[in-house]
Order: sequence, then C-alpha cells, then structure tokens
Amino acid sequence: MELIFKVFLAIFSIINPFGTIPIFLSLTTDMSRRDITKVSLYTSLYVFIILLVSFFLGNHLLYFFGISIDSLRIGGGIVIASSGFSLLTGTFIKHKGMKKKFIEEELSTKSEIAFTPLSIPMLAGPGTISTLIGYRNLYANTSDVFSICIALILVVVLIFVILKSSQLIFKVLGSSGLNALSRIIGFFLIAIGVEQILKTILKLIH
Repeated sequence: MELIFKVFLAIFSIINPFGTIPIFLSLTTDMSRRDITKVSLYTSLYVFIILLVSFFLGNHLLYFFGISIDSLRIGGGIVIASSGFSLLTGTFIKHKGMKKKFIEEELSTKSEIAFTPLSIPMLAGPGTISTLIGYRNLYANTSDVFSICIALILVVVLIFVILKSSQLIFKVLGSSGLNALSRIIGFFLIAIGVEQILKTILKLIH
C-alpha cells in the first residue's frame, strides 16, 4: 500500500489533470455531454497505454539511445522541477508548448484531440515517462510491479473522472481555485524533481 500511494501521488502530481481542465473545456466547448464523456474515456485510455509502454519498454529505449538510468533520472528531475516552476508562475500551458495558435487550430478541427494535445503533451509528458522508467529500475520484483500497475490504474481512473467532471469542477473552483490548486501541485513537483536529482547525485558520489 505504501508503494501504491507513493507512485500514485508522484505520477498524479506530475500529470496534473487539473491543469488540463482549461484546455479540455476549450476543446470540448461545443460538444454534447456524451461526446465529452467519450473524449475523456479515450484520453484516459491513451494515457494508460503511454504509461504502461513507458514503464515496461522504457529501458529498451534507453539502451537503444545509449542513455544511462542516472542521466535519465537527473534529466527527468530537471523536467519535473521545471514543470512545477511553470505551475507556480502560471506559465504551465506555455511550458507544455501549447501556443494560442495551436489551440485555435485544434478548436477548428477537433480531430483526435484525445491523443493530441490532451494525452500528449498535456498529460503524459517527458517527466512522467522518465519517472516511470526510473521506477522500473528501482522496483523489479513482481509484487512491486503489480503495485505500480495498480497505482497507474488509479491515476487513469481519476483522470477520467476529473476530465468528465471538468465543467462542474470549473464552476466550483473557478479560474482562481484551479490556479491555487495548480500552484500547490507545482510546489510538490519541484520537491519531487529536486529530490530525484539529489538522490542520483548522492548515489554517483558514493
């Protein structure tokens, strides 16, 4: 249970579905309730596939590109910390590469928005992928892998619930409430990223 909670909290904070709500509402503004549920479901499924592929096949990608796990952890820690800083400073959308022109193009087409931009880059980004690859190297036995998979399922289910209820959440919290929540999550992200970097550096020193 401790590992499940640890992985769930880390991955959920890095993904931060609350920060995606404004973009999600913009892209689904003219959709029916049924279509919004459908987009939420497909987005969650795409994210789940990306998470599983990253966790189980990420090491092979590292080997292919000749990247060490320590380099990945430091790089991932920098990405996570910078994501947290962007949440604190209110530049999260720009940090994800979501320019206003791109959002307007997606609004006009709305083709496969569940995959891009919602799943990638808004939800499953490099910080999430690098963290999961790191977990795969830290937790190799079957029980730990099973626990991590449960944590990922819980994250994906919560993503679906949040996206599906995005209109209600926005009405309750408003822009200021979402910004405040994102800033809190951003603080935890900075701590997660810094801890990942420090642990790797201390390991290399020893």
